[in-house]
Formats: sequence, structure tokens, C-alpha cells
Amino acid sequence: MKKSLIKKMQSIKVVLTDVDGVLTDGGMYYSKDGDVMKKFFTRDGMGVTLLRKIGVPTIIVTKEKNAIIKQWSKKMKIEKLYDGVLNKELILPKIKNQFKVNASEVAYIGDDVNDLGLLKLVGLSATPNDAILEAKKISFYQCVQNGGHGAFRELVDQIILAKTIKTN
Repeated sequence: MKKSLIKKMQSIKVVLTDVDGVLTDGGMYYSKDGDVMKKFFTRDGMGVTLLRKIGVPTIIVTKEKNAIIKQWSKKMKIEKLYDGVLNKELILPKIKNQFKVNASEVAYIGDDVNDLGLLKLVGLSATPNDAILEAKKISFYQCVQNGGHGAFRELVDQIILAKTIKTN
């Protein structure tokens, strides 16, 4: 791992994540009644738990607003859920204030055009491997894993690893 990446990861105090295309593969399953279902990757959920164990809260920032995300957030003990957010970059001042952090101490993983503004503002920007090219170009870390297949967990594992490395 590059020294500059290690330093960025060591300073992270809050991790923000998108849902569709990061915690899920972006697919949506519809029932005949119009109900939407999503598949979350179990190891990403464990990533939330691992962050909590080291005192780093996970916050969801998503354009979507539905009961499935709320249920998953509650089950995983997500610190804060911001749903129905159209301009995600506008959430950062609230997060900085609520958690008493600087932008440089915030990580965000997103995958699509509505994530670009927030990706540009945080200290550690990350994307799943299958994110759009624009997001990859502006992100500091590109995961090997795709969204919904462990990208969030990969980022978490790298942050935890970096926090164990001694740098001068």
C-alpha cells in the first residue's frame, strides 16, 4: 500500500457509503405487487461491525428512500441513515458538525454520477471496481471488488489494516 494511501486511511474517523452499486449490485427485484427487493452482501455487513469495533461509525447516504434500506440499516446498527438525498455533497457539513470531524477524516464510497460531488469533497474517496469511469477517475482508491460483492468490506479491511501500520 502506498504511503499516501496509508496516511489517508489512518486519519479516517467516519465512513460514508452509498447503497445501490456499493452495498448492493445495483439490481432491483420487483414483485408483481410492485415491491422492490435488494440483495445486500453479508461480508459488507460485517464490515460495518468491524468499523464499529474500532470506533468508526458507518453512515449511509443514498438517493433511495425505502423500507428495505431502513431495515438493513437498523439490523446492521448503522450510525446514521440519510435517505432520499439528491445532492449528497450537501450532507457533508452536517456530518462534519455532528461527528466533530474534518472532511479529511471522512471516507466515502460511491459508484455513479450522483456520488461525484461528495467523492470530490472527502479525504478518502473510493469506488467499487464496476463504478462509472468518471467516479474512478476522481477517486483515491478503486476497489478490486464490484459493488454488492464485497467492495465496501474491501475498503473497510484496508482502513483497518492501515490503522495498524506504523508510519514515520
